[in-house]
Amino acid sequence: MYSSGNTVTRLRSRVGGLSYDIGWLIGSTRSLPSKARGARILLYHGVCKGDPFRYNTLFVNHKTFESQLRLYKKYFNLVSLDDLYARRFSNDRFNICLSFDDGFSNNYRYVLPLLEQYQVPAVFFITAIRNEGYDVLWNDVLSIAHKYGPDKIGFNDELFVKGRDSRYQSAQSGKKLAEILRGYGFQKKAAVLNLLNRFRLQADKDYWMQMTTEEIKLLSSSRWATIGSHGYYHNDLAMIDAGALKEELVRSKQFLEHVTGKEIKALAFPYGSYSATVINEATAAGYTQLLTTDFQSPEDAANPLLKERLTINPFISNINQLHANIAGHYR
Repeated sequence: MYSSGNTVTRLRSRVGGLSYDIGWLIGSTRSLPSKARGARILLYHGVCKGDPFRYNTLFVNHKTFESQLRLYKKYFNLVSLDDLYARRFSNDRFNICLSFDDGFSNNYRYVLPLLEQYQVPAVFFITAIRNEGYDVLWNDVLSIAHKYGPDKIGFNDELFVKGRDSRYQSAQSGKKLAEILRGYGFQKKAAVLNLLNRFRLQADKDYWMQMTTEEIKLLSSSRWATIGSHGYYHNDLAMIDAGALKEELVRSKQFLEHVTGKEIKALAFPYGSYSATVINEATAAGYTQLLTTDFQSPEDAANPLLKERLTINPFISNINQLHANIAGHYR
């Protein structure tokens, strides 16, 4: 996850990749995609019509995403998650699978029409937060409150104040509220969500609105979309207790299967966080496709159920992203 509003990171990313852009313009690096072989899963989150950096750095602009789709169609073989796990690959092109986390409504409104227009498959990992009566994730409310919320809030008998980066941190320990909340179950997250929820209304819905159950159902009905679980509450699965872990895995699967009428086989770990216990419980719950961002150990690469993903970098050019997709890392 890229830090919010990091101008230095943005500048370094653009300068560091300038050689790729120049090479592309003069033709010296244009042959790389045609020579590349292998496969990669890419990780997107939100797609918006406005400024993608307004609240975090997990969004890309709609025009940027469409431009990337055009490049992917031209230079890559785009496969579904099922095809990737079955290794139904092109022998003549590098293979790419697109994935989207967090279940934003903008995925239904903006991404799906483009997938259908360009005939590109993708998998969407969605929480069951709508089943609890919420239309927003706790961490998105917190991101918006960093911009519009009060300078001080009280939570769990502790005072939190906005630091230089506008994020809430403990006045006593200095720890970020977001990191503290990540270690809790949903009950305490809900307390903060309810405390700050009104501030979400000051932000464009593109940045926080979760898909409705009807949107999930309609998305699932497209031949270009696969639905997977992103947990029930968007908790860190490796940090919650055994009972809460089983609830997250089983109830999210049941909810999505009820909405879509289809078997849910895939699970993307929120925050990319997992453990041996999480893998075992996910397998016991019936998931056969487990996605993270980075393997925790070399042994994990040998697990046929577990796959890594490359998170899209919103700070770089589309040509640099093309190169990173093949390399599997950023410069």
